[in-house]
Amino acid sequence: MLRATIFALILGIAGAGVLIALGVWQLQRLAWKEGIIAQAEAMMTRDPVALPADPDPVADRYRAVAVSGAFTGEQTHVLTSARGAGPGFLVIAAYQTSDGRRIMIDRGFVPAAAKTAPRTARPAAVIGNLNWPDDVTASTPPYDAGRDIWYGRDVAGMAALLGTEPILVIARSDTGDGVRPQPVTSAGFRNTHWEYAVTWFSLAAVWLGMTLLLLWRIRTRTA
Repeated sequence: MLRATIFALILGIAGAGVLIALGVWQLQRLAWKEGIIAQAEAMMTRDPVALPADPDPVADRYRAVAVSGAFTGEQTHVLTSARGAGPGFLVIAAYQTSDGRRIMIDRGFVPAAAKTAPRTARPAAVIGNLNWPDDVTASTPPYDAGRDIWYGRDVAGMAALLGTEPILVIARSDTGDGVRPQPVTSAGFRNTHWEYAVTWFSLAAVWLGMTLLLLWRIRTRTA
């Protein structure tokens, strides 16, 4: 009985300890993720500044910028969907700034039927946020040149296609031509660390409960 009791106690304490440690780790990850989200929100909502000469994908991600210049009429399209509108495309347009730089503007969403609607060259001032989206993974299909469809916002690839700098500004407001802006917000951040922490702590409680049940059964079996 003593040996079985000791084994059950060791198993119960060790298992619960591992599960509790995982829960604590998720709480630490939660604090880390909340800090990242808060930092990104602060960057998004600052007053817009001039486009940096050499924006950094880490330090300048989500930075609010204001640019003046003109759309060149060149564009490409990223397959996506929008709530209430179904499948469609993001319109990624080439844009020449007033000081001669060529960059890209993510103008926003159009339904699938409006993909090929004409969007001609014209002057426009744009306020938006710099971004280097994490849309492309190892499983993302390659660019479909025949249909001009990207399956994720590949900033480097789209820049090479449009002949621009690898700089993408996501428009905050309407840029015309029936394109619905899809501004950057913190709503896109995935943060499930609290749910994971609750799950691990719940499993620890269940493990301890099972350990107590096992100890009770050992005691009653040898009584």
